Amino acid sequence: MGIITEVGPGVTLLKQGDRIVLPFNVADGRCQNCEEGKTAFCTGVNPGFAGGAYGYVAMGPYQGGQAQYLRVPFADFNSLLLPSGTEHEADFALLADIFPTGWHGLELSGFQPGESVAVFGAGPVGLMAAYSAVLRGASNVFVVDQVKERLDQAVKIGCTPINFRESDPVEQIIKKNGGMVDRAVDAVGYQAIGKEGDKEQPNVVLDQLIMVTRPTGGLGIPGLYVPSDPGAPDAQSGKGQILISFGKLFEKGLKLGTGQCNVKAYNRYLRDLIISGRAKPSFVVTHELGLDDAPMAYDKFDKRIEGFSKVLLHPNGPLN
Repeated sequence: MGIITEVGPGVTLLKQGDRIVLPFNVADGRCQNCEEGKTAFCTGVNPGFAGGAYGYVAMGPYQGGQAQYLRVPFADFNSLLLPSGTEHEADFALLADIFPTGWHGLELSGFQPGESVAVFGAGPVGLMAAYSAVLRGASNVFVVDQVKERLDQAVKIGCTPINFRESDPVEQIIKKNGGMVDRAVDAVGYQAIGKEGDKEQPNVVLDQLIMVTRPTGGLGIPGLYVPSDPGAPDAQSGKGQILISFGKLFEKGLKLGTGQCNVKAYNRYLRDLIISGRAKPSFVVTHELGLDDAPMAYDKFDKRIEGFSKVLLHPNGPLN
């Protein structure tokens, strides 16, 4: 997110001085997937791979977005114009990734207003999925995590906190909800851990989603899973082959959706929710720092310490 300082000859819809926000993924707007709105899986920006992104392994030659200046490919297609000025700065910044990704997780689950939802993971994406469920009229929203500060944030937006360290989160949710939930969202991914300790257990959340969701319900899985994991607990998981209760999934007739977020499918509408005052996703932001503080912030975020849950970086210093 930032202000345009220069435009190339191929840019016709933007000008110097425009305030814009960009999806974390890069798309050309020309391939079949882009034409169908599935911009996270553009086949034109990263040959041999479905999808491109800034500064992400195997997702193209595009330099990372956490910098003082950024070169934007296919700028007319990828840029979302924002009102001029500095209003809603923290809210708009979240349109690049976590607000649309949280919304996407809920969408993948097949959610309908009035349904109950369980969100596993209260990091930034999980909180945005829970917040999206609240905005869209969920009857009950349960948020599962182990970090007190994150669960406290879930409470502030009207959700029921579930600490998986205390007891089986599936049993806790079913008891509090009076039965299984309609939809469940995995905002954790392959680095999930179980109640017993801190060892990676990549199938644990997927199985919990299957067990906590009612027959014919839906699962949304925006949490990251990878085809190769050098730090996996076993050889099979290391190759991205994760053992789950597929028999129970089949027996219950559950539907599931997964994959990276097609940010452009949502960001324009979420921007307008912010402008109208109906959404303020920046409640999740815990720190705003300069670029020099990024290594420290990443370390504390990774360790889940000192309340570092969502950090915004200002590469060019404080806003004027």
